[in-house]
Amino acid sequence: MKTRSGSIRACDSAENGFTLIEILVALSVISIVLVTVFRLHSQTISMNHLSRFNATAPFLAQGKLAELEMNFPETPLSDSGDFGDDYPGYRWQFAIAKVESEALGDSASPLRKIDIDVDLNENQYTYRLRTYR
Repeated sequence: MKTRSGSIRACDSAENGFTLIEILVALSVISIVLVTVFRLHSQTISMNHLSRFNATAPFLAQGKLAELEMNFPETPLSDSGDFGDDYPGYRWQFAIAKVESEALGDSASPLRKIDIDVDLNENQYTYRLRTYR
């Protein structure tokens, strides 16, 4: 290549682009950032499912407890089922047992322990409500 003064100047190819090492370093940094963002996003989705379950399950358990109390004494000692199409994936199970206590003596005879379990997606998340009535 000739310059205005007429001398020939050699073109330095290192000035025209990136080296292979620079490209590999840039790709490594980008891949580390993308993997980190992907992990954060998947954790956010998981935490969203958990918080939604922790907000919904207590209400479903309280509703089931109210239903059991309305049907008492015809209520069976244990049963299980689901919440229908309104809450897909949610299942319930309850067990009623007599309470035996040495400290309470005979006054414990009408007392019942009620355990209500609400789970989502076949025990992926589980909530247990225990009460005595």
